[in-house]
Amino acid sequence: MATWDDVRRLVAALPDTDEHASYGGCPSWRVHGKAFVWDRPLRSADRRALAEAAPDETEPLLGIRVADEGVKAALIAGAPDVFLTTPHFDGYPVVLARLERIPVDELVELVEDAWRSRAPKRLLAELDSRPGS
Repeated sequence: MATWDDVRRLVAALPDTDEHASYGGCPSWRVHGKAFVWDRPLRSADRRALAEAAPDETEPLLGIRVADEGVKAALIAGAPDVFLTTPHFDGYPVVLARLERIPVDELVELVEDAWRSRAPKRLLAELDSRPGS
């Protein structure tokens, strides 16, 4: 199952990415200045909204930018034990994932797709021109 080290390794392999501290000092990864994956612990309002469905406070959650609301809904419907959302993200193409429940091979796809949703065209072309892409 995936770890923060896996996230860092996958992000580092993508063009023009950096890590910076986001809200509360949590790590966030950006492409060309736009966040695409980040550590997103639940806040008090999230916990109230999710009630009994809220993950344990110690469970790491990865915020993931997705292509659109349809992808978000499909991920949640397909694996509700892994993916979730909160009212905070209503109307936004963002899904939360229980990091330790994601197989690393699936994380590879999620991170690259998130990166692609935020990267400018020239960086998409750069990645696509790499051998094996």
